[in-house]
Amino acid sequence: ILGVGTFGKVWLCSHKKTGETYALKQLSKYQIIKHQQVGSVTMEKKLLETLDHPFVIHMESSFQDKKNLYMVLELVQGGELFSIIHTDKHDGVHNGHARFYAACILEALSHLHMRNIAYRDLKPENVLVDSMGFCVLVDLGFAKVVEDKTYTLCGTPEYLAPEIILSKGHDKGADYW
Repeated sequence: ILGVGTFGKVWLCSHKKTGETYALKQLSKYQIIKHQQVGSVTMEKKLLETLDHPFVIHMESSFQDKKNLYMVLELVQGGELFSIIHTDKHDGVHNGHARFYAACILEALSHLHMRNIAYRDLKPENVLVDSMGFCVLVDLGFAKVVEDKTYTLCGTPEYLAPEIILSKGHDKGADYW
């Protein structure tokens, strides 16, 4: 198991014929329906099918069975940015590293924003660092196509932009908070 979330787990898996490794995101249909997240999961899948950028997670395939939905995602093996920022020995990173991580994240957001997609859940736990040190945005569960403004209250409470909290409407700019 690579990770656990509200709706399921992410497993390390490999293709039987090629041996290539992937991250398999398994989502419980029961939990998705129970938490009224059918639209969000459908949107996430649809967005992942259309996005192609080295700093945004790539979905190889998707399928389902009676109990679960599955997304076969590229395997990003450097860990969460959160674990790099917060270690047993220190909190934070060198300024140069911070600028580099920020630049990667801004490139990913720019790719999304050019397609009118608001990410809406930027936090160090949703940024993986690959084996070469580049950041990759993952978990597009709150992402949404936003032409003008949206009024949905969503995201991780500790990281919400003021305009989201105030319910006055927000656009893609909330991602920069």
